[in-house]
Amino acid sequence: MIKRKSSYPTETMENARGGEGIVTFEKLLMPEEIYDKGRLFAKLTLPPGASIGHHVHDGEMESFYVLSGKAEYMDDTELVTLLPGDTSLTISGEGHGIKSIGDTPLELIALILYK
Repeated sequence: MIKRKSSYPTETMENARGGEGIVTFEKLLMPEEIYDKGRLFAKLTLPPGASIGHHVHDGEMESFYVLSGKAEYMDDTELVTLLPGDTSLTISGEGHGIKSIGDTPLELIALILYK
């Protein structure tokens, strides 16, 4: 199966998880396409200054892979910078948040799988 960019469902979320600005989600695969083992496999775009607020994952993990841009990332309780090529992992019981801090949009791949 091949999925073309034009077929991805896209949605925007304002103030995601208590963050600021608008985050765009391009849903690359739907849950049933990953055998209902998770709920998200998507490309996220955050314009400069936009963020996803700190939140905790329970019974699932989330990973971000940075494609482009620069991020301020709250890794549970530690604030770090993420750059293209970096990957984060938040396991069940931990929390995270992310903010686009560069001059260009932050683009990343997000994957959420169930425990």
